[in-house]
Amino acid sequence: MNRGNAKQKIFHKPEDYAAFERLLGQGLERYEVQIYSCVLMPSHWHLVLRPDRDVQMGKMLRWVTATHTQRYHAHYRTAGEGNLYQSRFKSFFIKDAEHFLTVCRHVERNPVQANLVQRAELSQHGSFHRWAKRTDRNPKVLSTWPIRRTANWSKRANQALSEKEIGMIRTSVQRGRPFGDIEWVEKLANKHDLWSTLRSRGRPRSKKRP
Repeated sequence: MNRGNAKQKIFHKPEDYAAFERLLGQGLERYEVQIYSCVLMPSHWHLVLRPDRDVQMGKMLRWVTATHTQRYHAHYRTAGEGNLYQSRFKSFFIKDAEHFLTVCRHVERNPVQANLVQRAELSQHGSFHRWAKRTDRNPKVLSTWPIRRTANWSKRANQALSEKEIGMIRTSVQRGRPFGDIEWVEKLANKHDLWSTLRSRGRPRSKKRP
């Protein structure tokens, strides 16, 4: 995901959303990446994706954010007025089917959580709307899921996540911590040198003297 600098809007009108969707389509033509779920919000966006080759995801997202920034400033004539995005994109690994579905629910339900729509499938700038209407508009940006959507996906996607689930996802977003059970997370941390994502940020607390 990535967010506008100081939480400013990066999409102001329908044409802005359409332009970004075209940009995603162009990115998929350049890089070997699969997008499974997505949602565009006024001040940020979320993508659930998988690279077909190493480093392809990073290259695509860097290209998307850089190109979007250039085109945004050119369109709104705001060159030199500061950064469009707050920082580089944030990302994290997802363990398995169960955790994949939880993250996709979080992504597709984001507009409901933000009180933009009453039901997730009503958000026209998200993957659930495209799937529910069976119309992946031009450009086509979505790949077939590696697992089947559950038969009651509409009900499940519109159901609020638990506080524990939301807390875990937010921690993964903020720290880049892998999303899964602790044993798997620690194993992945060893493999990819991600132990810093497991520790709380900030200075360690000093021990009180007796």
